[in-house]
Amino acid sequence: MSAEVERIILAGFGGQGVLFLGKILAEVGMRCGKNVSWLPSYGPEMRGGTANCTVVISEHPIASPMVSVPDTVIAMNRPSVAKFNVRIKAGGMLIYNSSLIERQEFRDDIRLVEIPASEIADELGNARVANLVMAGAYAQFSKLFTYEEMVKTLPLLMPAKKKEFLEVNIQALERGYQFVVTSQKRGARAPLRLAK
Repeated sequence: MSAEVERIILAGFGGQGVLFLGKILAEVGMRCGKNVSWLPSYGPEMRGGTANCTVVISEHPIASPMVSVPDTVIAMNRPSVAKFNVRIKAGGMLIYNSSLIERQEFRDDIRLVEIPASEIADELGNARVANLVMAGAYAQFSKLFTYEEMVKTLPLLMPAKKKEFLEVNIQALERGYQFVVTSQKRGARAPLRLAK
């Protein structure tokens, strides 16, 4: 990722919160004074079908919200890895939910980050926050915003009827972020694998 632009594709099944995850990244980028775009794409069914979105966060005006060659793909399920893995630019990054995607042979010219997002969400007692675990993990790598800025932005995106879930959502962000920090400190090749 460059320090001037981040092009991200986020993908998973409908109901995994992929579009909301994209909104979080776009909103935090906007609140940090960056130019942003968020472009959703839905499969034939909402829940259980496929969903993905592209997010571009840039220091400069964005010519198009389309992302054909992303810097990063955040994949919540196996079909998303299969579809978007080949599009990641050389030197880019694949962050994937290792709870639902078993380790396999990936390209050797990208960085791989395995996050057991669904397991962490289950530990928090709410399977629906796996997307926020992934958001917290991504914040560790962003060069255009910080984790702290993400935490400040999240409450602004929560509808009033869902404010009761704010605490578990922030816990999920924290767990995802800390998972990456701890794994990097250990220098672990698993569960965090940063291959280049």
